[in-house]
Amino acid sequence: MTETRTTISSYERETTPEPRVESSEERTRADVACPECGGHVVTDEEHGETVCADCGLVVEADAIDHGPEWRSFSNEAGDKSRVGAPTTNMMHDKGLSTNIGWQNKDAYGRTLSAERRQQMQRLRTWHERFRTRDSKERNLKQALGEIDRMASALGLPETVRETASVVYRRALSEDLLPGRSIEGVATAALYTAARQAGTPRSLDELTSVSRVERMELTRTYRYLVRELKLEVAPADPAQYVGRFASGLGLSDEGERRARDLLKGAQEAGVTSGKSPVGLAAAAVYAASLLTNEALTQSEVGEVAGVSEVTIRNRYKELLEAADGLPA
Repeated sequence: MTETRTTISSYERETTPEPRVESSEERTRADVACPECGGHVVTDEEHGETVCADCGLVVEADAIDHGPEWRSFSNEAGDKSRVGAPTTNMMHDKGLSTNIGWQNKDAYGRTLSAERRQQMQRLRTWHERFRTRDSKERNLKQALGEIDRMASALGLPETVRETASVVYRRALSEDLLPGRSIEGVATAALYTAARQAGTPRSLDELTSVSRVERMELTRTYRYLVRELKLEVAPADPAQYVGRFASGLGLSDEGERRARDLLKGAQEAGVTSGKSPVGLAAAAVYAASLLTNEALTQSEVGEVAGVSEVTIRNRYKELLEAADGLPA
């Protein structure tokens, strides 16, 4: 019997809940009564007030709101966040500065008076001057704008723009810009970032959207890679195939055959020393012949930005390497 009592006693101790300890705030609210009528005091969380439920006297005002502090920092009502936009290297101040809107309206949507509009315009002017206080910030602002413009024209993702901005910031901090144009270094940084991200663009494509010549671009690119000790792997022709096939409307089977042709050519050592853009264009053209999709050399050359002679020479080498050259 003694052992049974002991077991029951330990069971009761384990299952009996511990008494809840009230916080100091709860004890204070429970003890506070209305100083006017002695009635029950309740908390109005929406207005941040403690009021008497009987006579309506406001006992305490401006209470701390312990709820979520989410708010919307964009035009979309559903996009709520605890903080503003994250920092980014694509802006010269990393997105940490404030911005004065261009709308001449107050917080209630009412149009400002003429005097107030002039004052806001002066504030915008001085605000812009303070955002770019020295030559380095003005340089960075212009270069990052160029990178964003060229990346948008080439359809490059945001990760490439971010990497290009970091490369340009490194070049600026290590004083590599004297004697070179801002546009040239910005274009070279974007070309480097695209190569590193596995979404390369040809030199001709970069030159078509840039404000510098191809010779300056190649010279600046080699200079950046050497001075910043960047690791840039040689461009893989297969990285261009998807974009070319999409632009030409090539089928999935044709795209797969093009990749197989390039893989066979690499194993045979045919691709060494040749332009990856030309090889990719030739592989797409050869795959269209093997799948009977009837693409012309001029169509492929227009999308890839290479000459018909290059395609004509390379596609025969690819077919020979794959042992698929027709008789």
